[in-house]
Amino acid sequence: MVSAFLGAPGELSKAAQTELEFAFDGIVGDRHRGLSRKAWDLTDKQPGGTERRNERQWSAVAQEDLHRVSETLSLGAPLTAGDVAVNLSIAGVPAFSRLPRGTILTFEGGVVLMVEEYNPPCSRMSHYIAESHRASTGGTLADTDFIEAAKFCRGLVGVVEVPGVVSVGERVTVAAEILPKWLRA
Repeated sequence: MVSAFLGAPGELSKAAQTELEFAFDGIVGDRHRGLSRKAWDLTDKQPGGTERRNERQWSAVAQEDLHRVSETLSLGAPLTAGDVAVNLSIAGVPAFSRLPRGTILTFEGGVVLMVEEYNPPCSRMSHYIAESHRASTGGTLADTDFIEAAKFCRGLVGVVEVPGVVSVGERVTVAAEILPKWLRA
């Protein structure tokens, strides 16, 4: 793991940390922590405001994707996972944002996370990036530039399977979901 970030309630970006504590309901101190959350009007199946299961207890993005998006946007300084409201930055996992639901991330200290879904770029984040970052030429970004640049490389969200503490620099292994014996041929 390259970097770790924690988001306070009411803040869009997340602050750098040396470690994160994972509980069964998410990352301790993070604004996305919880067993449930309110449904969003534009992206959830349920009507906006409906209490539903929280599939976004953590978020992660590939460091390589952050670099690619930064280059596409011609940013003067590369984006961090915290800039795009993501908890973890992971390097060396090809096509990280396309890992399927059920993929297991196991950290060397014992924390186990399960992927729930892709984390699509949203208009609120794109507006925030346009306001807070400049192109290397000094020019401004349009409100939708981040959405276009981050398609299919915004990272993943998921739930905590085994709680504990994860530290920056800790190795993570990625494994496809293992079906129970009774489902295997």
